[in-house]
Formats: sequence, C-alpha cells, structure tokens
Amino acid sequence: MADYAHSEVLVSTDWVAEHLDDTDDIRLIESNEDVLLYDTGHIPNAVKIDWVNDLQQEAVRDFIDREAFSNLCEEKGISNDTTVVFYGDKNNWWACYAFWVFQLYGHDNALIMDGGRKKWIDEDRTLTKEKPDVAAGTYTAPEQDLSIRAFRDQVLQHMKEGGPMVDVRSPEEFRGEITHLPDHPEESSMRGGHIPGARSVPWSKAANEDGTFKSRDELEEIYLQQEGLDPSDETVAYCRIGERSSHTWFVLKYLLGFENVRNYDGSWTEWGNLVGMPIEKGDPEPVEA
Repeated sequence: MADYAHSEVLVSTDWVAEHLDDTDDIRLIESNEDVLLYDTGHIPNAVKIDWVNDLQQEAVRDFIDREAFSNLCEEKGISNDTTVVFYGDKNNWWACYAFWVFQLYGHDNALIMDGGRKKWIDEDRTLTKEKPDVAAGTYTAPEQDLSIRAFRDQVLQHMKEGGPMVDVRSPEEFRGEITHLPDHPEESSMRGGHIPGARSVPWSKAANEDGTFKSRDELEEIYLQQEGLDPSDETVAYCRIGERSSHTWFVLKYLLGFENVRNYDGSWTEWGNLVGMPIEKGDPEPVEA
C-alpha cells in the first residue's frame, strides 16, 4: 500500500482485526448493496449504514442534508474526530460510495478496508450477528464539498469542452446494448449508450480477484498508459447510479493522486433519461498515442 499516492486511506484486514476493540476512537461501518447481508453476519463492533434508507432523502432524489447527516453519525456513534473504516460487499462498491458521501461532508478521517467483506470471509475471520451497543456521538457537519461531485449541467459543459470522462460500467452498457443490469430493472434508462467522448474503463479493471485494489503500477498502466488520462486534468467518473463510479473515483483520487476528479452520481439513470442530452453508442474511439 505504500506505493499509492495516498496509502493512508487504505487499511488491511489485519489492521482491522488488531483494532476491533478500539471502539472509543474507531467506528467500523459496513455498507452493502444487499441491505440484508449485515444481519447474516458482520465484523464484530461494525455498524450498518444503508445506502438507501440512511444516505438518501425520501422525497427528493438527493443525499440527506447536513443536519440529517449529523444525526446519522451521532446515531451510529460517530463524532467529528472518530476514525471511520468502511467495508462491504461487491468489492467495496458501496463502501466507497459511503466513503465518498462522508467526504462530501468533510469527514477526512475515513478509511477503506482493502478487500471488503469478501477478503475478511475468505480469511475465515470472525463474524457476528450481534449488533454493537454504541454510545451516541457528537457531530456537526459542514455544507457539502461540491468539488468532488459533478452535476448534469457541469458534465454537459465538461463534455462540450472535451474534458476527460470515465464510464466505469460494463462494455455492454457502454455500447448501448443493454439499458440496465438484469437484476436492477428499477435503474433502467430510456436510452442505452454513453456520454460522447467518455472512455470505457470498467471499474473491475482496478480490482484483484480477492477484492483488493491492484498495485499502483498496474493502475497506472490501465488509466494513464492505456487510456491516456492525466492526473492533473479535471476528470469525471460515472456509471449507472454513482456506486461503481465512486469505486473508480477512489482509485483515481487516492491511489493515483488525481488532483481534481468528480463523481457524477446522477450517472446514466439521469443522463440516459433526460430530454436533449446527447449520447453515443458503440465502442470508444481509440486513444491517440
């Protein structure tokens, strides 16, 4: 991990195992796509953050506001100075998503457990169904840091200016052959395809089989050498609803040191359903040498 641009944001399963009882200063957070998974067994002393019910507003398609975020943190035993460690299923998709939301509200003392649930379980480490009894935290959140979030009009302008964009969905989604994943019909769009000018770099290229992130050399080969991205350029990542792209956002920002990378959380469920937004279908254009 020492070779990453910001290796301090990644911790190993060994590190987590050594700090399971440090509950005064550290809060483990499990965040999964499968919202029932936590109850089947989780890392001891970990609390659950549900990406839908905890992080989303009910009446507006947006994240909870700063007051609700503060209340959520206090309920989960998190104070402003608490170190939060995220992990979850799907190679840490939703852990990175929750991590990103915490960055929106300026909680810099946040870490990702490399390998997520899969690696912890594969190593036969302890799981429990017992929910921890945590003391309420004290939390005051600032307004959102919008420098890491991209909105549709910003993405449209970015596209017109020829700015680099990374579409992290599957090649089939990128080419426009499918409008939703088979197990997620609720995240469908009217049109298939991709934002004009976007590079196709599926999120999975950044992950090893055990769920950990690939080495910095391997990541540089993918994003810099093969795709021609420049860490100094303003870059936008997107997927379908922002969860897979938060994984790539984490890779670009923290592992490769991109100076200005934004996650377009509206992603294809917004763009593909909007009147007047341009799309393309087919394979990406070859990267110029």
